Amino acid sequence: MTATETTDFEAIYNQYAPQIFRVCMGYTNDAEQAKDLVQETFISVWKNLATFRHQSQISTWIFRIATNNCLRALEVAKRMPPAELPFNMAEAGEESSEEKLKFLYQCIAELEETERIIISLTLEDLPQAEIAAIVGLSNGNVRIKVHRIKEKLAKKFKLNGQFN
Repeated sequence: MTATETTDFEAIYNQYAPQIFRVCMGYTNDAEQAKDLVQETFISVWKNLATFRHQSQISTWIFRIATNNCLRALEVAKRMPPAELPFNMAEAGEESSEEKLKFLYQCIAELEETERIIISLTLEDLPQAEIAAIVGLSNGNVRIKVHRIKEKLAKKFKLNGQFN
């Protein structure tokens, strides 16, 4: 890569890495695994940036790479025993925002694959048209799914005393 391409990659990484991390957290509910998936995503971006054809927005391309990496990681995880939750749901007392965020990621991780993709990208404020392009659904279908996913998550939060 040339110096210009390296600078372009750094700008892309700095812009999208935090969002990709949060999307990966929605899949894995494990910060270390999410970091690994971010690294794998940007290794692919680095290797293929010169061949990116600009047929879609670069963000769509990067999120698609991340989503594919997450789905592959889930396939591997299915063959391994389930991990314990990162915190005790039965703990009494006031929860910090960090614990609520962990709970949100755990709830997202329990959704089906397409729902995880859609809500993770929605949380990153991607336009519905871009989300539709990433997941291969119509804009209307994505809008309906977002509404239903939010209802599911709200119900889980209420059942676990997360909403007053």
